[in-house]
Amino acid sequence: MHTPAPPNRRCCFTSSVCGLFLCLLLLPPRICFAGDPYVFYDWTVSYLTASPLGQKQQVPHFLPFLIQVIGINGQFPGPILNVTTNWNVVVNVKNHLDEPLLLTWNGIQQRKNSWQDGVLGTNCPIPAGWNWTYQFQVKDQIGSFFYFPSLSFQRAAGGYGGIIVNNREVIAVPFGLPDGDINLFVGDWYTKSHKDLREDIEDGKNLQVPDGILMNGFGPYRYDEALVQDGITYQIISVEPGKTYRFRVHNVGISTSLNFRIQNHNLLLVETEGSYTVQQNYTNMDIHVGQSYSFLVTMDQNASSDYYIVASPRDVNLSTWNKASGVAILHYSNSQGPASGPLPDPPNAYDTFFSMNQARSIRSNVSAGAARPNPQGSFKYGEITVTDVYVITNRPAEMINGKWLTTLNGISYLQPSTPLKLAHEYSVPGVYKLDFPNKMMNRPSKMDTSLINGTFKGFTEIIFQNNDTTVQSYHMDGYAFFVVGMDYGVWTENSRGTYNKWDGVARSTIQVFPGAWTAVLVYLDNAGIWNLRAQNLDSWYLGQEVYVSVVNPEVDKGEYGLPDNTIYCGLLSPLQNSYYVYSAGYLQGSSSKIQVFGSIISF
Repeated sequence: MHTPAPPNRRCCFTSSVCGLFLCLLLLPPRICFAGDPYVFYDWTVSYLTASPLGQKQQVPHFLPFLIQVIGINGQFPGPILNVTTNWNVVVNVKNHLDEPLLLTWNGIQQRKNSWQDGVLGTNCPIPAGWNWTYQFQVKDQIGSFFYFPSLSFQRAAGGYGGIIVNNREVIAVPFGLPDGDINLFVGDWYTKSHKDLREDIEDGKNLQVPDGILMNGFGPYRYDEALVQDGITYQIISVEPGKTYRFRVHNVGISTSLNFRIQNHNLLLVETEGSYTVQQNYTNMDIHVGQSYSFLVTMDQNASSDYYIVASPRDVNLSTWNKASGVAILHYSNSQGPASGPLPDPPNAYDTFFSMNQARSIRSNVSAGAARPNPQGSFKYGEITVTDVYVITNRPAEMINGKWLTTLNGISYLQPSTPLKLAHEYSVPGVYKLDFPNKMMNRPSKMDTSLINGTFKGFTEIIFQNNDTTVQSYHMDGYAFFVVGMDYGVWTENSRGTYNKWDGVARSTIQVFPGAWTAVLVYLDNAGIWNLRAQNLDSWYLGQEVYVSVVNPEVDKGEYGLPDNTIYCGLLSPLQNSYYVYSAGYLQGSSSKIQVFGSIISF
């Protein structure tokens, strides 16, 4: 079994007084959050040599000396960030890549602190050779999430890892304590480098069939000698008979929806992206790009052999898919032999309603508490009056001003050189406009930096209409939205009659099937500027994103101000020189500074 190295975590202070004291020593005062424990990580992001499919990752023709697999602290996937509700997290990220970097925390809401979101609308990139310290609180959240690099198609090369936010001891978990916790990162994989892939996308070439499916950075078990070459290292999950394990499964891939299943074992769904669900058994689960699920799996088989763990592609042309599925091995300690024979059957590929009906069956456990003692169902979203409605329609890539681009409501997002959040902070004119249309306009598609002007504490209905030919996933930073409906065809106001107004699950990433719509409701109580994007990397990279500006009209003493270690770029880049001289210890020397104090305090 592959066992990841423990995270390079400096300390977790159970004493809030000690934690605050050390925070004041180690970090600028403006980023210290009083009253809750602190945990410190040092991460080095760099290229690794790896060949998960039996061949080294291809490199761009102009950088022949690099193997473009991105790891953290020498690990691929990266370390697990394991914390508890309301803990303060400090992650010092050293960028040893040859290009700028940002890490984003998929599903972490960054309450009133979009400065730490790790996307270009809120942060200047960390230049190659620099390091930067993220500092945020996992406020009022529990659940299973993951982080990944948000720039330049880098997620195609890795750089991702898990985030576990545990319940506080005073909040009951709505199931028995599992005997173990297992993270699985599944995703499509290309042997082309991320740089060559993004160049292809820019040239208008569609992503081809992936070269394979990875599980935890490993290639498939050799279940079929014609499809899987000899010598590939595969994942082995070792378990004890009769025990129950929590499997946290994340689709960290580029664009491929996957069906996850474990041979002869039921998957008891208990949580998705921070919401406890109605507990239902599934034989398999479709997991779309950017989504995370938790299952309880009981080892209740006779162990006559090992068992297959499978992630196979969904929504693909089966006539062109001639690659191996992702296959790991579930190994009982009393197993009597290796796995053999065919993989467990996937759902019928031509049953277009299977996946949608499965998604509709996922409901919130309204009687369970989560981050707070009050039940999840105490927020009665179905009784709240909607203040704003946005019907957001996508289209396949099209030529706009000589470039292949994707759009939402006819607008391909134009990334300004100055992050939106910084432009707002310094009142820089002309960087963006608050005029994103609430429906598709009858006009030619265009490039623009157009934001949704969100109403603070307004209740917004968003309908995603997918006019593309493949499943698209959409994610909203800063929030969890209630999934209230989905269906094939074009959404109309009459579609509201089908909405689930009682126990729709609250999550941050939702799939929209081709030729279909998905509706969500979101309460905009988290001030900041937040990214709403396609999770499918090709769609996102070509412009399928928008930012939502949520401004509290009153002075909000709870919203975090400009971080002392801010990196400046674009129109505000002249501010960087004076800041860099003042704060070099935090920008490029924070690691050594921590070590100095660490030698005194001995943690």
